Amino acid sequence: MPQTAQTLDAAAVRSWCVRALDALGREREEIDAINVYPVADGDTGTNLYLTVESAAQAVEAVFAADEPDATDAIRAMAHGALIGARGNSGTILSQLLRGMASVLADGRDGDHLARSLAAAARAAREAVAHPVEGTILTVAGAAAEACVGGGDLVTVAKGAYDGARSALEATPGQLAVLRRAGVVDAGGRGLVAVLGALVEAVSGEAQVRPAGAHRPAVAVEECDAETGPAGPAFEVIYLLEAEDAAVERLRARLDALGDSLVVVGGDGLWNVHVHVDDAGAAVEAGVEAGRPHRIRITHFSGVSEVREQAQRAVVAVVPGEGLAGLCEEAGATTLLARPGEPPASGELVDAIRRAHAREVVLLPNDTDLRHTAGAAAEQARAEGIRVALIPTRAAVQGIAALAVHEPERRFDEDVVAMTAAAGATRYAELAVAEHQSFTSAGVCQAGDVLGLIEGDVAVIGQDLTTTARTVLDRMLSAGGELVTLIVADETPPALAAELERHVRETYLAVDTATYHAGVGAPPLLIGVE
Repeated sequence: MPQTAQTLDAAAVRSWCVRALDALGREREEIDAINVYPVADGDTGTNLYLTVESAAQAVEAVFAADEPDATDAIRAMAHGALIGARGNSGTILSQLLRGMASVLADGRDGDHLARSLAAAARAAREAVAHPVEGTILTVAGAAAEACVGGGDLVTVAKGAYDGARSALEATPGQLAVLRRAGVVDAGGRGLVAVLGALVEAVSGEAQVRPAGAHRPAVAVEECDAETGPAGPAFEVIYLLEAEDAAVERLRARLDALGDSLVVVGGDGLWNVHVHVDDAGAAVEAGVEAGRPHRIRITHFSGVSEVREQAQRAVVAVVPGEGLAGLCEEAGATTLLARPGEPPASGELVDAIRRAHAREVVLLPNDTDLRHTAGAAAEQARAEGIRVALIPTRAAVQGIAALAVHEPERRFDEDVVAMTAAAGATRYAELAVAEHQSFTSAGVCQAGDVLGLIEGDVAVIGQDLTTTARTVLDRMLSAGGELVTLIVADETPPALAAELERHVRETYLAVDTATYHAGVGAPPLLIGVE
């Protein structure tokens, strides 16, 4: 007999995240397919999946650090959704979770869950500049109304789920664009999946497939109605560190610039989403309000563009824009990894899809991304794409693999050659210590230059040039024919020239190649083949 929960404890929150991510993973493509509002760009399911994936990762992080209490888990879930929110519906979902967390921090029984759903619905509606009925907001409101009066935890969760399902079925009658397309609201459909996962987490009972999976019967004359003018050209979304007063001014400015404005968050951290024709102006407004980061700009035109599928492609994760350009010139599809912001599996899957090929070679170029890349490869394979994951641990290994890539070869032969080239490349990296710590090379102080060889600290120095030369000598003591240097924009220009001179004068048979990684990459990456 299934075990039911009386309160939403930390384990139940963790289970909710896992089940919600699984549900959205199963339904992502179907939700994408029915996405017609506010923009028919076919990405609502994907955006909701990525938002929940970020929430789930945040919850797993607090479990990895310690045995969290329920309040820690709930706040981590809401915060993870906020910083990882994608698209219109993902941003609204993050505010729904934040609204729930504010109430559940005080209690986690059925009555508190009912009140949290009401608070979530209010908070989400307030975050949207111009709320529209027949959307995820309507479904959230119906879920809250269905459990007014409270009850035990499972009863409240099931009531909210059933209320949301009924409201979802009614959305085509509330929004003309849904009625014309013969679909339910995509964001609402995703919220039903999330609430179904909550029921499973607290009751232990699997839920039936959410209502609204089908396209409701629609009269022909309704489908022939005009679809209306095209909307703005760009979706702009970013995290913003700003004070409340500045955010209120930002809302007014962005509302005048475009539509689909959603601003969620609080306590100094906000997630801003808007559709505009002038993407630069939307970002500039954020700069005036505070400090925007994780800026994403998507051009809506061509989202549904049909192009012939290639036979083979390479997808590479790179640590800088300069390397992205280099790899793209070599024919790779790239995904930028910013410092402290490793891409999630959903973003890797998106990059694999973007490559639009039957066969894909995936180069994560980071040891820490190996498991994430493996999960992305499995998901892509489930979609019918043949994916080979080469476990490259650094960008220099990825460049070596890409250098021998030949799409005309048989797939297996190409993968073997690329794997061999990557494996024959030893790698090192220079970094600056942020604080005092113990390393395999001794104690380092804040500001020391660290030379890491194959991921381990091998040299602790005081300046980049001397440390880099020491690291390079250690690597070349084992032999080598080619040294690859990858420098960031912030690295002193003379560093690469000095290392090239040192190799030329000290190792007569060794060649060097230097590339620029751009902004945000480590000061120096070294590869030796």
